[in-house]
Amino acid sequence: MKLVRLMITILSLLSLPVMADEPYPNRSISLIAANPPGGASDINARILTEPWSSVLKQPVVVVNRPGAGGAIGAAQVATSKPDGYTLLLALSSVIVSPEAEIVSRRKPLYELNQLEPIALLSSDPMIVVVRADSPYKTMDDLLKAAKEKPDTITYSSSGNFGPIHLSVEMLAFQAGVKFAQIPFGGGGPSMIALLGGQVDFTTAAPSVAAQQIAAGKIRPLAVSSAKRLAAFPDVPTYKDLGFNTEYYIWAGLYAPSATPPAVVKTLRESIQKAVANPQYIDAMKKAGILIDYRDAPEFKRFAYEDGQRMLKVIRAIGKID
Repeated sequence: MKLVRLMITILSLLSLPVMADEPYPNRSISLIAANPPGGASDINARILTEPWSSVLKQPVVVVNRPGAGGAIGAAQVATSKPDGYTLLLALSSVIVSPEAEIVSRRKPLYELNQLEPIALLSSDPMIVVVRADSPYKTMDDLLKAAKEKPDTITYSSSGNFGPIHLSVEMLAFQAGVKFAQIPFGGGGPSMIALLGGQVDFTTAAPSVAAQQIAAGKIRPLAVSSAKRLAAFPDVPTYKDLGFNTEYYIWAGLYAPSATPPAVVKTLRESIQKAVANPQYIDAMKKAGILIDYRDAPEFKRFAYEDGQRMLKVIRAIGKID
């Protein structure tokens, strides 16, 4: 009996290196999109999955975890098992959400050091849009109304300190006006709220706004980029309007911070191949999303610099209930 037990123990020990050396990935990967379907992170994620799955030779499955301007999805990944099977596709608000919660005297759902940058995928400005039947024909009209009636001109957003909120408040801060934010939980629901007449305006990524603009349902008033968009050359930038600010909604991939270096290396190399796939490039172009691929080191620097611009405004805004 003792001999049998000894043999079982030896066999168990012998099997450990085999388990440790299992190739990654050997099963499906969950890609958490921290916003609802129809928003910028969801669109980016769904375009990526097929070419990325092809490189990894395992399915990459999009799972939407919306809420709190993307913080709920980010927190899920930040606290998940660091094995490379639960990843995050986050928008730019992921950088500032923890600090924003502190400013608002709340405990952050996650800390930024709990997330390991993998790659930047895209970087787009936000477009300020109103319904086609809106009385506001220009951005000047909208700002004039906000000055005359502070806190009464409404806009839909994806939540406090999410991309829509930040893109509006960075402009409002420079213009010296106050709008009334109405959160709807994501870019898709936010656009639906505008189309349904529940708010006066919103901002949206080109991938979310382009179809509705083409259909004549909404009208663009301004873009948050440093330069005008080729697709909308007649739409002025914030800077064209005299405001020294710009904002980009970027989409990036993250893993939990303790993910093994070998797994991180596989993820970085596989993403580089996936974004070079003509299928991916064509799909991003059709969606109106600007590819801005950057590997982890450059992505980390870019996100830090962008985060500092956003944090300046967040600290000026102060506590939000």
